[in-house]
Amino acid sequence: MPKLLIGLGLALVILTVYSVVDCAVFDRKRIRGLPRWVWIFVIVLVPLIGPLLWLLVGHGRATPTTRSFRSVAPDDDLDFLRGLGGGSVKTDSGENRPFNAKDQQERIRRMEQDLADLDKNDPTPDAGGTTGTAGVDPKKDPGEGEQPGRRDA
Repeated sequence: MPKLLIGLGLALVILTVYSVVDCAVFDRKRIRGLPRWVWIFVIVLVPLIGPLLWLLVGHGRATPTTRSFRSVAPDDDLDFLRGLGGGSVKTDSGENRPFNAKDQQERIRRMEQDLADLDKNDPTPDAGGTTGTAGVDPKKDPGEGEQPGRRDA
């Protein structure tokens, strides 16, 4: 009889230690019922019932029931790829129609025109009407190829 009690006591200690370690390292999102620290107190302070409650109630399922939200690269996201079929462009009449290559070319043309207009309006500080670059007088400041002693000039 004493050997049986020693064996059951040893099994209870092993079950308690296993349950405490399992609770301590278990994923926090999958613990059910109580917070982790409360489960550890229940496991330690209520022998046999605490570890059994942890294993039956607190220990979550092998796979989480909630969908995990992880970021997906755009080339792996099917919803994103479906949306690439073409956007829509608002026409002059106010209706949306599919975006096509002609619209892309028109947009590029407009952007190039806007850049050209900005270049026309940009006053360059030119010293005395010379054809130097941005206010540099070629007679005072020689260019790279005009420096004395250069062999590549």
